[in-house]
Amino acid sequence: MRAEFAAKLVGLFFMLGALLFVIGYAVGVFILGASPIAAVTGALFLALLFNFISYYFSSSMVLRASHARIVSESEAPRVHRIVASLAERAGIPKPRVAVVDSPQPNAFATGRGEKDAVIAVTTGLLATMNDNELEGVLGHETGHIIHHDILIATLAASIATAISYLGYMVEFALLFGGFGGGGRREGEAFGLLGATLMAPIGALFIQMAISRSREYYADEASARLTGRPDYLISALTKIEAYIRAGAPMKANPSTSSLWIASPFRGGLSGLLSTHPSTPDRIARLKKVAREMGLYIE
Repeated sequence: MRAEFAAKLVGLFFMLGALLFVIGYAVGVFILGASPIAAVTGALFLALLFNFISYYFSSSMVLRASHARIVSESEAPRVHRIVASLAERAGIPKPRVAVVDSPQPNAFATGRGEKDAVIAVTTGLLATMNDNELEGVLGHETGHIIHHDILIATLAASIATAISYLGYMVEFALLFGGFGGGGRREGEAFGLLGATLMAPIGALFIQMAISRSREYYADEASARLTGRPDYLISALTKIEAYIRAGAPMKANPSTSSLWIASPFRGGLSGLLSTHPSTPDRIARLKKVAREMGLYIE
């Protein structure tokens, strides 16, 4: 598990560095008119700097992008009580709790590891779930923590956020800033614009590769921590119904892979979703239930 985690972490940093290097070099040469050597130096510095920032500040970036607010036990006693119980069963320090003011029922976990983990829930989740369903959802997020998924997922989300903003900046510079040197070919402009437009798509595929399989493992962790797979089945069914009905989410789309269910749906949601489908997850949970000697219709 540790070797797999280290390989994913190194791969993620490499892909981030490569994306930022390409964008940084293109900006330096085509927009700022820098020499290739200066552009390479600047691009390398940008890639290294952002890798450092992503590792140490990714959790804060994700909480900010999701409009999540850390809350005390007196502000959210119900969530704190269930999180404390699950953490004790899982043998990990109790995560901090955050709340997102959003009508859509959803939740996510973030942080660099067990000691600084945060579990965030929306106000919509608190309003629509009974205690059993809430325990199923929080068990899923606890599963991400004990499986060491949160650092990878948090990095992927913060990378997607940053790349999206970089893309906007480059597009703005292309439209209003012109090109250094005054005589650049139109093909270079279209090439740079294409690279910046493809970068967020690359970040999406990074998120997809990381998150889809981990959702099944976190679902199973919830089933085994709570001893009741039906808690999460009921919660996922409700969440899916609210999302399909159009319940809005006040968060940056780049954080999509972090949530227990993808909060943003489009025409290619099945192909490009960061999550497996809810029916597939429920089918797997029923299989886990049978392994536990429980039978759910």
